[in-house]
Amino acid sequence: MTNPQEEQQVREGKFFAVISYVSFLCIITLILKKDNKFALYHAKQGLVLFVMEVAAFILSIIPFLGWLIGIFGYALFLLVSLWGIMQSILGIYSRIPIVTDISEKVIL
Repeated sequence: MTNPQEEQQVREGKFFAVISYVSFLCIITLILKKDNKFALYHAKQGLVLFVMEVAAFILSIIPFLGWLIGIFGYALFLLVSLWGIMQSILGIYSRIPIVTDISEKVIL
């Protein structure tokens, strides 16, 4: 069981947690809801995903191999973002392999 304070954090941060998985909108959450534990958790994961998306975009400029990286990377990031959005809507602190490990090291 969660305590009422955690439930309140989830309710207040749910919208911002959801938008954290939409490209650069994680920055809005990092600025406006940095005191909300639930929103911040998802915003950090969204930030890591955004940086990975930018890296995939840069690599996609390379002919042939880069195009494959771009196509598979974009598909993977879309699926992971949709999964993160669903977990945010459900009010769950979900762990995304690799992404969560990196996001836990982010200090803001």
